[in-house]
Amino acid sequence: MATTTLGAEAASVGPCLATALDDSRWLACTLALIAGGKSNLTYLVTSPAGQVVLRRPPLGNVLPTAHDMVREHTVISALSSTPVPVPAALLLCTDPAVLGAPFHVMSYVPGPIAKLSLPPGYADEPAGRQAIADGLVEVLARLHAVDVDSVGLGDFGRPRGFLARQVRRWVGQWQASQSADLPALDVLADDLAASVPDSPAPTVVHGDYKLDNVVLDPERPGAIAAVLDWEMSTIGDPLTDLGLLLVYWTEPGDDAAAAGYGAAVLGGPPVTVLPGFPTRAALTARYADLTGRDLSALPWYVSFACFKLAVVVAGIVARHRAGAMIGDGFDGIGAALEPLVARGHAALAGAS
Repeated sequence: MATTTLGAEAASVGPCLATALDDSRWLACTLALIAGGKSNLTYLVTSPAGQVVLRRPPLGNVLPTAHDMVREHTVISALSSTPVPVPAALLLCTDPAVLGAPFHVMSYVPGPIAKLSLPPGYADEPAGRQAIADGLVEVLARLHAVDVDSVGLGDFGRPRGFLARQVRRWVGQWQASQSADLPALDVLADDLAASVPDSPAPTVVHGDYKLDNVVLDPERPGAIAAVLDWEMSTIGDPLTDLGLLLVYWTEPGDDAAAAGYGAAVLGGPPVTVLPGFPTRAALTARYADLTGRDLSALPWYVSFACFKLAVVVAGIVARHRAGAMIGDGFDGIGAALEPLVARGHAALAGAS
């Protein structure tokens, strides 16, 4: 029986899938919102034909380029032939008559996603947790080694002037979503714009690379089954991915500025505080060993990641107040803003 789920109706999705996948069993599909999404809306679609995942932008007004379903579909299609694990791209629909917004459908990849905890019996020992971190960094290094031309992504982005353009874009998004004055964030934006470093050779950039954006192999801790959430991917500076990963990564003993984001967004200490997960310094060293890149400008990238995440949080807060967010866990997310801004200033000043 067809069901209606806010943001996606089975009565519309079923016929679309039945036609695109050439299987009438999708007409009997049901949709369930996958909990935890604070950006795009993600649904598990179930039918007698199997299970797939549907992704669409959030409801209400959204920031430009931040929820790009065409981009996500394009990049996972291109990466399917590389050592970077991604879901299979099944369908892209840009007809607004179906769901009111573009959406795409990809294969469902089973496996745990590590946020606040790991499943019982999974990587219970420190060695297993170290393996998970190693796998995460190794996949990032693989991504940054992809030959963009060979996979058809040569014109996927504009690498020249990438960092300066990124700063301008995120300043514009902050101005678009700003619901209250935050002078310290404005100062951080100015300081970042005045100190943009030279970029290394451009690569595919994920744009939101973190532990809870990957599916872990259910049988082999340390193996990554799939990397998710590619809507902000492009061709640009690979160190923006590393800087963002470090800001997401909480370690034991972090002060309030470093730990505040994870606690506010996830609702508690991230899983990475458990024994066995390495420090941010160890993650950085592993990435340097795998890629050979010069990381002397990394503090700027960490600061920029803090700025970018602060803008994302401000956008979520604005949409939540407008009643345009679906799901739970949004009430306390605004508490992440000040810790992120403080950490951004500290990183740019050279603090660890």
